[in-house]
Amino acid sequence: MAVLHSWPLASSPGHLARLDNDDAALNTWVIAWVSHILPRDPLNLFEAPIFYPEPHTLAYSEHLFVPSLMGAPLLWMGASPVLVHNLLLIAGLALSGWAMCLLITRWTGSQWAGVTAGLIYAFNAHALTRFAHLQAQHVEFFPLMLYALDRVIVEPRWKNAVLLAVAFVLQALCSNYLLVFCSFALLVAIAVRWNAIVPRLPQLALAGVISLILLAPFLWPYYQVNRDQGLTRSISEVAHFSAGWRDYLVTGGRLHYSLWSSAFYEGRTALFPGITAVVLAIIAIVSGNGMRDPKVRMAIAIGVLGVAFSFGASLPGYSLLHELVPLLGGIRNAARWGWLALAAIAILAGFGVARLERAYPHSRIILAVICALVTVEAIRTPVGYTPFTGIPSIYDRLASEPNAVVAEFPFYSGGNVSQNGPYVLANTRYFKPLMNGYSGFQTAGFEARGNALAAFPREAALAELRAAHVTHVLVHVEPFQRRYGQPALDAIDTTTALQLETEQDGIRLYRMK
Repeated sequence: MAVLHSWPLASSPGHLARLDNDDAALNTWVIAWVSHILPRDPLNLFEAPIFYPEPHTLAYSEHLFVPSLMGAPLLWMGASPVLVHNLLLIAGLALSGWAMCLLITRWTGSQWAGVTAGLIYAFNAHALTRFAHLQAQHVEFFPLMLYALDRVIVEPRWKNAVLLAVAFVLQALCSNYLLVFCSFALLVAIAVRWNAIVPRLPQLALAGVISLILLAPFLWPYYQVNRDQGLTRSISEVAHFSAGWRDYLVTGGRLHYSLWSSAFYEGRTALFPGITAVVLAIIAIVSGNGMRDPKVRMAIAIGVLGVAFSFGASLPGYSLLHELVPLLGGIRNAARWGWLALAAIAILAGFGVARLERAYPHSRIILAVICALVTVEAIRTPVGYTPFTGIPSIYDRLASEPNAVVAEFPFYSGGNVSQNGPYVLANTRYFKPLMNGYSGFQTAGFEARGNALAAFPREAALAELRAAHVTHVLVHVEPFQRRYGQPALDAIDTTTALQLETEQDGIRLYRMK
């Protein structure tokens, strides 16, 4: 199903990509950097080479630590970072669906319920419209976390507390957004089962302590960047990326998109859960024991939290929480809280299928039709990808330069910073300090350097390059000419501070004298 929902990616995973979106280039670079630095200098994981000479630059974006570990063996064997990114995307979808299937099968005793919940959970509108964001597909530890929390309540053994901590940490190390979402999800899940939780507080405290110890090395660099550079998002920025009711009508699924959802799609976050999933969730709530089941109540609470917080600045009290809760202050795209609602509906839909199976024990055809309906509603294949022909070989020359410091032109900053994405991806061939960079956060220092380097090749820009100890400059001829004009391009070769070394594929490599 993961191959189907991402098709035709599996047909040529080394030569298809979503690199038309520069977020995909950034995430591909992240997984390559993590696998590169861990066996060499793991204590400097966050001292990534982009945005040079800024410190802790991996903390400007998601570190994707767990997905990177999954892909590291392939990268160590020489696989292309683009190939590994694509395989991780497919694996994330498959693992997420499998994990939810196991959870709901265990909770309900129904394999059909597990399969249905897994399909809804892994292949939802949100995940299938975010192929440029690898973290959106790697939610496989969330079901394990809920399972472990339930085991702590039902069977308060210390090993279950450790399992809860491990599951939470693994999911948190897939994405900082998921760290925040899972933290709040656990809080509301505990709140709705408070009477049963009170005797289990020692086990929960142990899980909390273990989690803090394991996460502290990863949270500290983000704290430093926030302290020194102001990483916290403003509430006005959050308001811009908050959901509205229309977001819950958005899906990339071809059936709904062609019939009606296209009218709501532009500029919104896809959070439509699907008609079949909603009907099944309602069945779970209103039939049988329904609300008496603590797991159902737990899922409902998580879903309500997700919907409410997805409205971000429009939700009364959110602005205060944004200011007071440090982790929440780093969440820019509040609409993504809606993922919790989709996860909750997947769980409830599984319980709904289990209710139907008990009511109609010989209804396998109906259950198979339900799985087919869920798939038809969600599927958006064939997905549009762009061809990837490889990173230009000119970058291999930088790999053999032991003390290289690189700048690429045009140098993009401000509202154009995403156009540095190809430079960041190319950095995977040499992993030397690069003045360019791309993430959802840029420092004032980077913006100041960008303003100075806009004058390249005039002296003000050259002085900035010397101050950063730049040794090599790459000029992308056509984009540079288009942006600054032919006279500026001609002036580069008359600049005595730059010595042309080679030109390949429309890229000139200069050495700074």
